[in-house]
Amino acid sequence: MDHVILNNGVKMPLLGFGVYQIPKEDCERCVLDAISIGYRLIDTAQSYFNEEAVGSAIEKCGVPRDELFITTKVWIDNYGYDKTRRSVLESMRKLRTDYLDLVLLHQPFGDYYGAYHALEVLYREGKIKAIGVSNFYPDRLSDIAAFNEIVPQVNQVETNPLNQQIMAQENMVKNGVQIEAWAPFGEGRNGIFEDPVLKEIAQKHNKSVAQVILRWLIQRKVVALAKSTHRERIQQNFEVFDFELPAEDMETIRTLDTGKSLFFSHQEPSTVDLFVELIKKRRDLM
Repeated sequence: MDHVILNNGVKMPLLGFGVYQIPKEDCERCVLDAISIGYRLIDTAQSYFNEEAVGSAIEKCGVPRDELFITTKVWIDNYGYDKTRRSVLESMRKLRTDYLDLVLLHQPFGDYYGAYHALEVLYREGKIKAIGVSNFYPDRLSDIAAFNEIVPQVNQVETNPLNQQIMAQENMVKNGVQIEAWAPFGEGRNGIFEDPVLKEIAQKHNKSVAQVILRWLIQRKVVALAKSTHRERIQQNFEVFDFELPAEDMETIRTLDTGKSLFFSHQEPSTVDLFVELIKKRRDLM
């Protein structure tokens, strides 16, 4: 497994297994499959409602805890210093661990400054090895990096061939922040798996389109999160370290960039309204 070194010296795997939208009843099995195949980075979140299943897999997997890299994300409804601190400790309980490798603020709304200060304190106490944010656009990332004592180690953002985050990554590099990709496959939107450019490159290397996308991200030094509930697909997504995309393939994929999200823009007022409704719905579930 290849790694990147975060701005505080922590090693982070370049490829991880994400559990977004994996039902509780399937999650433990999927995480155990992923770890047995070789994944060491496992990414969950408070709002995924499967931290306990991930924790059960961590406890049962047989891999020493210090060989795993466990990430969770604080949900907006838990922002603010006191609530964030309590919620992270509760996530640790659910995940059956006495420390977390990475904790991110899930969205750039609400009292994320108070939440970030709580992460800083937990970091200094040794309960978190690295801290960061998710879905922070360049302006907000530069803001939180400039006006806090600890520069975020990671920013997890939608990154895929159709929304490549070129300028955002340049800003992260400038601030010493590691980019991490959610939705590297765009959840299959816009026919990404049938894209003729990606299919041609995949055929040339005798790989799947998904493998080409993950390899493209890895070569850009983007930490990639792959997700599947099928063991054979989980295995296939892990087999991306035995080939390399030449410069011409990397440049060809670059031409696919639209610069637009396949989901929504956090800078649109309607997106704020969307998350207000999500907060209400999840509050009833949590």
